[in-house]
Amino acid sequence: MSFLKKMLGLGPGVDYNDLANRGAIIVDVRSPQEYAGGHVRGSVNIPLGDLQRQLKRLPDKEQPIITCCASGARSASAKNLLRAQGYTEVVNGGGWYSLNGKWPKKR
Repeated sequence: MSFLKKMLGLGPGVDYNDLANRGAIIVDVRSPQEYAGGHVRGSVNIPLGDLQRQLKRLPDKEQPIITCCASGARSASAKNLLRAQGYTEVVNGGGWYSLNGKWPKKR
């Protein structure tokens, strides 16, 4: 299981309060239809297939970014894409529903 977590970019010790305090943005890479069915408050929806073309929506390459999707697989791909494009602090938040429970409510 730890191999799978590492492969998907999920790891222990992510401090979501710290990321929130430092202005992290959550990028939900699901389809607009999936996003409309529920999402983390304040997140932005950029489907994985559009992410490369939509990088202008994420102009600060040093701003912390948390990717999420339904299960963590697409968000792992998004994390890798963003890192390859020079974004310095990208965390795979995994599934949006789980992330929603970890994300600070006072934002």
